[in-house]
Amino acid sequence: MLTLHHVHKSFGKRAVLRDLNFQIEPGEVYGLLGPNGAGKTTTINLICQLLSPNRGTITLNQQALSNQTKQWIGVAPQENLLYRSLSCEENLAFFARIYGLNRRQRDKQIAYCLDSVNLSDRAKSPIDTLSGGMKRRMNIATALVHQPKLLILDEPTTGLDIEARFEIWDLIQRLKQQGMTILLTTHLLDEAQRLCQRIGILREGTIAQGGTLDQLRQVIPAKEILTVQTTTPERAILRGQEKGFAYRYYGNDLAFWLPRQHDLKEIIEIFDGITLDSISRQAVQLEHIYLEVTQGIKTPLQSVSIEH
Repeated sequence: MLTLHHVHKSFGKRAVLRDLNFQIEPGEVYGLLGPNGAGKTTTINLICQLLSPNRGTITLNQQALSNQTKQWIGVAPQENLLYRSLSCEENLAFFARIYGLNRRQRDKQIAYCLDSVNLSDRAKSPIDTLSGGMKRRMNIATALVHQPKLLILDEPTTGLDIEARFEIWDLIQRLKQQGMTILLTTHLLDEAQRLCQRIGILREGTIAQGGTLDQLRQVIPAKEILTVQTTTPERAILRGQEKGFAYRYYGNDLAFWLPRQHDLKEIIEIFDGITLDSISRQAVQLEHIYLEVTQGIKTPLQSVSIEH
């Protein structure tokens, strides 16, 4: 559906994108992750033809970007692009006119979009009367009104409470089930892990790591992450290193990468004589992978071979 091939973009002497390559397949949700300044916004602006690359190509549905391909893209930006004094259906009618839909098409698409975002009962309600989550769903509805082939969602749940976030997640999943191709940018890693079939992690303007979650897990040579709280972390680290465990600090939490799963009794025996206030174990999560890719090695890492 969407392919970026060796894309470079600079502003003056500052290179923002460096040999950027990724592809989004039809009907998938692709997550584009990265810290601030990694190039996510620039990438979106290039896809939407608000900017032009210095080098490289971008194709949509196997066609070079053009005025025609603009019609194939729907964008829901971080900021809601809604007219607050207008009703939901009036906002949709306005955007439908911009895309050149005739009256019959507008009526059909307005009804479809309101139904898609579960706001049919608020069709006559002014935007100002909606909750934050409803406004965000309406923002997505305006991006759908012209039936795009590719939907770009830029930080769709930022600032929302958990209930509203679940509503947006449910909407994205329903759109995927309907065959919509979605490019999702987000700083919420649990959101990306839940929604995306594949993920690309940007670092310094290029995809440093990409693939399915299972493929990304190969970045961290561990079967399990063990997190401990202790008043003597230096002793715990030395003991872990004796066993061949790599370690990391995630915030203030000391974590060890275990090459195989250990039961609680084994772990207690390994750290015998060291006071552990708490122990938690979990599978490698996207947050661990993301930190490793975007921040690099922050603490000494021993070689770890995974036992199968």
